[in-house]
Amino acid sequence: MNPPEATASGEFATRLLAWFEQHGRHDLPWQHPRTPYRVWVSEIMLQQTQVRTVLAYFDRFIARFPELPALARATEDEVLALWSGLGYYRRARNLHLAARLCLERHEGALPDTLEALTALPGIGRSTAAAILAQAHGQRQAILDGNVRRLLARHLGETGWPGSPAVERRLQTAAEARLPTQRLADYTQALMDFGATLCTPRRPRCGDCPLRSDCHALASDQVERLPARRPAKPLPTRQAHLLVLRDSEGAVLLERREGKGVWQGLWSLPEATDAQAAEHLRIRLGAAPGRALPAFEHAFSHYRLDLHPSLHEVREAKARGEATQRWVGPAHYDSLGLPRPIRRLLESLP
Repeated sequence: MNPPEATASGEFATRLLAWFEQHGRHDLPWQHPRTPYRVWVSEIMLQQTQVRTVLAYFDRFIARFPELPALARATEDEVLALWSGLGYYRRARNLHLAARLCLERHEGALPDTLEALTALPGIGRSTAAAILAQAHGQRQAILDGNVRRLLARHLGETGWPGSPAVERRLQTAAEARLPTQRLADYTQALMDFGATLCTPRRPRCGDCPLRSDCHALASDQVERLPARRPAKPLPTRQAHLLVLRDSEGAVLLERREGKGVWQGLWSLPEATDAQAAEHLRIRLGAAPGRALPAFEHAFSHYRLDLHPSLHEVREAKARGEATQRWVGPAHYDSLGLPRPIRRLLESLP
């Protein structure tokens, strides 16, 4: 006779797969064909981003880089240009670097073991498990945000899922609930279930096939679980942007270096305060300009107050530096531009 936990775990997968048959997503572009490369690209894009946003980006990316070797041989500018607007650009840089490493170490293919996948940049345990389960049918448990929320509610876990102890408990529960077959469907079912039914707000508990033994529902804690991360106030940073525009409408862009969130992208000349911006304007040989409306852009760990100014220039004087380029509106698509910078440029009078 099976122990109660094993029985409950088996029923969990059975009920979830039955729900998936009727309500799951079966026509996502990375499912046809469901190759390791296509699954990998989709999983990286889906980190911090919803499916409906990813769809168009995925299609364009795969059209340009249909196989891993094509991505590995691309330039960083080509990769970031196709990622522009999707955000969290470190994902794109890691994707590109991992492709190059696969070309060097794995004969141009993604490895098919958890250990080898997690050794590549940008691939954590849950992402590796998603690739192995969906592309290879391996019995691996994902633990993304949707699964953490689902399991925390189903188990009645009151701790914050990001803490090591709670994460270990949820990982154990996720592994215990794995079926022995249909691992690709089960993995997709988990993601679909959390995205469409067991949602962060207003979950549809009346339609849930797991409601009969959901601890959160039984104890009236659905809206309170999973526990939120202990709040920290987001710091605010200032940045002054110089928009230098020549007589033909081209603007001066600079490739961002260092380890910031826009590393490798093309942005506007930037200073930390008004005095530094004035020194930068003089160094670039631009005449005094006029202030444009300030705006805010929020990252996951800080807010950025942006103060742009527009300077019309007669000659493009900064052409000589390798990290600088004069770019007209028709060529914005060829470069990786941060979304707020793109919006600013497109709104120029």
